[in-house]
Amino acid sequence: MAYQTEIRSSETRENIKYKGSKSLWREIKRHKGLIGLAVPGLLFVIIFQYLPMFGLVLAFKDFNFTKGIWGSDWAGLNNFKFFFTSDAALQVTRNTLLLNLSFIVITIGVSISFALMLFELSRKAVKLYQTALFFPYFLSWVVVSYVTYALLNPQLGVINHLFKQMGFAEINWYMESKFWPYILSLAYLWKNVGYSTLIFYTGLMGIDKSFYEAASIDGASKWQQVRNISIPLLTPLIVLITLLQVGKIFYSDFGMFYFLTADSGALYATTDVIDTYVYRALRVSGDVGMATAIGMYQSLVGFALVLTVNFIVRKVNKENAIF
Repeated sequence: MAYQTEIRSSETRENIKYKGSKSLWREIKRHKGLIGLAVPGLLFVIIFQYLPMFGLVLAFKDFNFTKGIWGSDWAGLNNFKFFFTSDAALQVTRNTLLLNLSFIVITIGVSISFALMLFELSRKAVKLYQTALFFPYFLSWVVVSYVTYALLNPQLGVINHLFKQMGFAEINWYMESKFWPYILSLAYLWKNVGYSTLIFYTGLMGIDKSFYEAASIDGASKWQQVRNISIPLLTPLIVLITLLQVGKIFYSDFGMFYFLTADSGALYATTDVIDTYVYRALRVSGDVGMATAIGMYQSLVGFALVLTVNFIVRKVNKENAIF
């Protein structure tokens, strides 16, 4: 009797597996168009994001080009030690963290405000303002750096010329590091606010219009509608964008920090970040192992920050957490 029961349960498991695989193939055939669209993106991620992870072994090796990756001697944690014991480690980590944090807070705050304003405009006006906001996103930082230099040039710059006309003292912008956190924040906002605004505006467009109609009938003002409808329903999207940005908080926009500041040594105190530090170290010393170690450090800290922020979000509101 027990033997027959075991046979039946085994047959049941086999039937479930067969039906499951059949159902899986049916779903694949049903969504083959969407899967076909996803394949190039998946291949891109696998080839350029996952396969290069094998190179992380360089972080623990004294890399020698003649010996290759696997033939090079093991260095243990020496590559990490070189960075963390250097004088610049604390400075570049602080600059990277604080500047990127300010970028995230300012850009998300301003983008939400712009998205709420666009939501109140007509479709024709929205297209005009969207184009004006989105255009800087496509500009290279090299181009932006020339515009910035035309504004901040110590002798011929537009801003110093205006200061001179108004009787103010001229400023040698590329020698005064104290101004650059504000300049970089403004430049980052100008270039990226259009992209973020479009994301939040799309989120607002997805909100059911009946909520606003009911609120208007009840006599709610525009501010009350924003506070009680728009912001609460945008919260999951805001949390998602914030978490994604926090995951990259230890990665800086190299083009902005390198070209916009003209790589001026006088500005390193407030503008030197991990990416520019690694670039200079790699250019001068050619130490691939140290560069890989710092890249691994950036990834691990970013991953830990995402987990931490998501844990906090889950404690506050479980529905808004990503996982």
